[in-house]
Amino acid sequence: MSTTTVITILVVVVLVVLVWKAIVIVPQQSAYVVERLGKYSATLNAGLNFINPLISKITYRHSLKEEAVDIPEQICITADNVQVGVDGILYLKVLNPERASYGISDYVYAVSQLTQTTLRSEVGKLVLDKTFEARSTVNAAVVLEVDKASEAWGVKVLRYEIKNITPPREVVSAMEKQMKAEREKRAAILQSEGERDSKINQAEGEKQRQIKDSEARMQAQINDARGQAEAILSVAKATAEGLRQVAEALITSGGQEAMQLRIAEQYVHELGRIAKTTNTVVLPANLADIGSMITMAKGLLKNDLAPSGQRV
Repeated sequence: MSTTTVITILVVVVLVVLVWKAIVIVPQQSAYVVERLGKYSATLNAGLNFINPLISKITYRHSLKEEAVDIPEQICITADNVQVGVDGILYLKVLNPERASYGISDYVYAVSQLTQTTLRSEVGKLVLDKTFEARSTVNAAVVLEVDKASEAWGVKVLRYEIKNITPPREVVSAMEKQMKAEREKRAAILQSEGERDSKINQAEGEKQRQIKDSEARMQAQINDARGQAEAILSVAKATAEGLRQVAEALITSGGQEAMQLRIAEQYVHELGRIAKTTNTVVLPANLADIGSMITMAKGLLKNDLAPSGQRV
């Protein structure tokens, strides 16, 4: 093999290598930072790209996807001087690959440290009881403060989430006792309120029962009075009807004689009843003169039957 052939082969190989080095394929959601002679030259986006491999090189490779950075647990002191362990997770994204490459040496480490210091500051503004309730407030404050600093690094902080808040064991024990006492207090209050409502319901029921009983008695008395009034009215009507019929019978033929006979029978019957009910009997002087008694009754009857304003 001649020298010319060898040189030709070497030139071809070098050209192939240079062409291969010049072709750069950037994956989707990625960005490559290119330096030319040690100075920033360009940012290669996703797709097919070409560089000069003799004077340029890819120095930094960045992912443009959202990254989740775990923030390790750290001790924070609350406003009431209680030490709590707080850990969380931070979500960020590279928006400017050039700044992320030259603005700071390690943006992930820098953001992580800034998040921890900001978190300690925010937790220090709260008392222990409020730290559990104000998670969303602390998260928003951390994102706001860290995002201001990370803007110069070409990094966007999207959100921060607290995973755990761990107070000391003795504080947890005291909180458990407090919660137990609070539950017992609420249970006692609910029980007393239940007993109170029960007594109120019973009293209200007794009141309604008495009202119903009095209304029932009143209605019964009204009904009895009405019944008695109707009975008296019926008796009066019946008596009036009987007297009317008796009066009509007296003015008919033989009516007065029948009345005399009835008076005599009643007179004798009453004398016999008096003799049966007592040992001492006071008799009228003219007891044997029944005819005179009938005559006297007849005279009274005539006077009663005479027209108004006239005496017989």
